Parts: sequence; C-alpha cells; structure tokens
Amino acid sequence: MIHRRLFALFTFSTMPVWADSWTGSVVDVMCKGKDLTNHTRQCNLACAKGGYGLVLPDGKFVKFNEAGNARALAVLKASTKDKDLKAKVTGKLDGEVIQVESLELQ
Repeated sequence: MIHRRLFALFTFSTMPVWADSWTGSVVDVMCKGKDLTNHTRQCNLACAKGGYGLVLPDGKFVKFNEAGNARALAVLKASTKDKDLKAKVTGKLDGEVIQVESLELQ
C-alpha cells in the first residue's frame, strides 16, 4: 500500500504544469494607453527601461516579469518588423504580471 502511495505522489509531483498563452500587441509600459496603430518598434526600443507588456484584444494591458522584459527586448532588437507588433506569449499569470516562458512575434 505504501508503495502505491509513493508511486502516486511521485507521478503527480513530476507531471508538467501547463502554461497559458496570450496573443496581443507587445508595447512598452510608457505607451500602453496610447493608440497602437502607429506605435513602432523604435519606440518600444527607446522606452525599454520601463519594461514591456501585452495589450490583449479586449484592451487590457498585462505586464511582463523581468525575464519577459529581457525576452521582449531581445525579440524586438532582432526583428525587422516596424509596426503591428503582435506576439504570442506563453507563461503563467501571477496577479497582473505574466511570468513569461516564451515570446514570439507573429
């Protein structure tokens, strides 16, 4: 009986925890409430110090954690896309902050 309990405990404790995903526009914190139709990659790069987040289709803004900010900056620097910076982000939502695991521009 103990062996079954230990097996069950080990099995459940090693199961992967699935991440959530969101799609929206990557934007720097300073510009989160502005009209994003003309918001550029250069503006995102210039305002990197304040961090980044995602504007969801319903208009809600969700910030990235520090790792997400670093990932967003790297992706933006590597991109040649100038406007309409839509992205798919995976991670866990912790309050109003996404603990970013991956971020890719679409």
